[in-house]
Amino acid sequence: MSVKCPDRIRRGMPGRLKALRELMDCAMEQVDALGPEFVPEREKFCELKDRLQEERFHLAVLGQFKRGKSTLINAMLGEAILPTAVVPLTAIPTLVRGGDDMGAKVSFTDGREAERLRAENSKELSAFLAKFVTEAENPKNCLGVSQVEVFHPSEFLTQGVVLIDTPGIGSTFRHNTEATLNFLPQCDAALFVSSADPPITEVEVQFLQAVRNKVEHLIFLFNKADYLNETEKRQALEFFRIVLREEAGFSGELPVYCVSSRRGLEAKLSGDAGKWIESGLGEFEKHLMNFLVQGKTRMLNQAIARKTKDIVAGIKMQLEIMIQALQLPLADLDDCRQSLGRKLGEVERQSIMAGDLLEGDRRRTSEYLEKQAGNLRRKAREHLGGIMREHAAASPKGLPDQDALERAVAAAIPELFERELGEMSRTFDRRVTEVLQPHQQRAEELIGEIRRAAAELFAIPYHAPAARDVFQMKRKPYWVVHKWPSSLNMVPPEWMDKLLPLAVRRSRIMKRLEEQVEALVDQNVENLRWETLQNLNATFRQFTSGMREQLRLTTAATQGAIQAAWEKRRDQADTLDREIRKLREAFARFTEIENELAIVPADDGRD
Repeated sequence: MSVKCPDRIRRGMPGRLKALRELMDCAMEQVDALGPEFVPEREKFCELKDRLQEERFHLAVLGQFKRGKSTLINAMLGEAILPTAVVPLTAIPTLVRGGDDMGAKVSFTDGREAERLRAENSKELSAFLAKFVTEAENPKNCLGVSQVEVFHPSEFLTQGVVLIDTPGIGSTFRHNTEATLNFLPQCDAALFVSSADPPITEVEVQFLQAVRNKVEHLIFLFNKADYLNETEKRQALEFFRIVLREEAGFSGELPVYCVSSRRGLEAKLSGDAGKWIESGLGEFEKHLMNFLVQGKTRMLNQAIARKTKDIVAGIKMQLEIMIQALQLPLADLDDCRQSLGRKLGEVERQSIMAGDLLEGDRRRTSEYLEKQAGNLRRKAREHLGGIMREHAAASPKGLPDQDALERAVAAAIPELFERELGEMSRTFDRRVTEVLQPHQQRAEELIGEIRRAAAELFAIPYHAPAARDVFQMKRKPYWVVHKWPSSLNMVPPEWMDKLLPLAVRRSRIMKRLEEQVEALVDQNVENLRWETLQNLNATFRQFTSGMREQLRLTTAATQGAIQAAWEKRRDQADTLDREIRKLREAFARFTEIENELAIVPADDGRD
C-alpha cells in the first residue's frame, strides 16, 4: 500500500505554515474519496483553513502629536502614503492592510455609503486621504468620518500585519484617548512612538500608565534619533527608560528601538539598503517579524494543528466503526443501532436540561447588567451634578453660567461614558467567559459520552475529543465611533423668575437644569446598556448554537457511520471485502496524516 500524501509533505515542506496547509489539503482529498457521509468533516477542514488564511497580526501605533507616527508607517510601507502635517491631523483611526493594489475605503458615522479609491500611485492615494484625515480639509471631522482603511501591496503587510494609526493621545478631545484605550485589547501588540523633542511628557506618562494593563505586548520606539549626537542619544534614552520605570510603572527589560523614520523613508524611496539599516528601522522590522512568527503565528498554527488532528481522530473513529459494523452479522448490527439510539436519546434529554440551565445563567447575567447600569446612573448624576454645582457656586450671584455649564457638560459626557463603556465591556467579557466555561465543559462531556458509547459497542479504542478553546467574547479588531448625547437645552430665564427673590430664582433654574442633566444621564446610560445587552445576547446565542452544532455533528457522524455500514451490509454483501479494504487503506492514510500533524507545531516556523 502506498501512502503518498504525507511522504510528499515530508519532502517538500520547510515551514510550519505551508506544511499545515498541505496536510489539511491532503486530509480533504482523502475525505472527498470517502463519500457523502464525510461532508461535515470536509466543511470543518475548510473552516480551519479559512481561519488560518484570514488571521492577521494587528499592531496599533500610538503616540502624541508630532512624534512621527505617520512617517514611521510610511517608512514601513516604503512610500509616502499617509499625510503628515505641522498641525494635528483629525482624530480618525486609519487601518493599513495588505492588498493587491493601492487603494482606500472611507466609512462614515451616519452609515452612508463608503467612499472608495483604487489609486494609480502613492501621490494620488495620499491626496485622497488628505481630504478626510487632515484638519485643513476636514476640520474637526465635519465630514463625519468614522474610519479609514488603506490597502497597499507592501511585503510587510502581505505577511499578515495590519498597522493601525490611532488618533494622537492628549488631543483636545479627551474621549479620543478613552476610545484608543478601549480599542487596544483587540490588538495583538502596540507600538509606542516617542522622541526627544520634547522629552516624554506628562500626558504620555499618564497614557502609558493606563495602557500598561490593556495590551499584552508593548514595543517602544524612540524616533527622530538623527537629530541627536551619540552623547545626546544615550542621555535621552537613559532618561526615557527611567521615566518608563519610575513614572509609568514598567519593570523588567525595556527594549527601546532608536530610529529615524524620516531617514528610513528616504532609504526606502531611494532603495538604499544600507541607509535603511542605519535608520534603525531594519533592526526594529526584524524584531517585529520574529515576534510575529514566534509568537502569534506559532500559537495559531499549534491551535489549528490540534483541531485538525482532532477532526482526523474523529474520522478514524468513524472508519473503525464502519469496518467493525461491516463484519458484524446483520442482527447484531441492528442491536448496536438500537443501543446507540437509546444512548443518543438520553444525551438529548441531558442537552435540553443543560440548555435550560444556560438560559437561567443568561437571565442572571442580564440582571447583573441592569444593576451595573443603575450604579452608573448614580455615578453619572453625582459627577455631572458636581459640575453643575461647581459652576453655580463660582457665579457671583449664585446662578450658574449657563454657557459655561453647557461647555463643561459637553466635554465631560463623552469622556465619562467612553471610559465607562470600556470598563463595562471588560467586566462583562470576564463574567461571560466565567459563566459559559462550565456549560462548555458539560457539552464536551456529552460529546464524549456519544463517542464512548459507540467505541464500547464496537469494541474499538476510545479517543477523547480534544478540549475546545475556552469560549470568550472575541471580536475582530474594529474601531467604534460612539455619539454620546451631551447638549443641554439651555433654560431661558422665565420673565416670572425675574420677579422672584434671588434664592427662589436660583432654586428654580437649578431644578430645571438638574432635570435636563437627569435626562442626559438616562439617555447615555441606556445607549451603553443597550449595546452591552446586544453583545451579551449575541454571545449566548453564538455559544448555544455552536455547542448544539457540535452535538449534532457528533451524533450525525456516529449514526451516519453505522447507518452507512448497515445499508452496505444489507444491500452489497458481495462487495463487502472490497469496501473493508478501502476503509482500512483510508484509515492508514489518516494515521499518517495524524502523525505528521504531531510534528508540524514543532517546526522552526521558517517558510
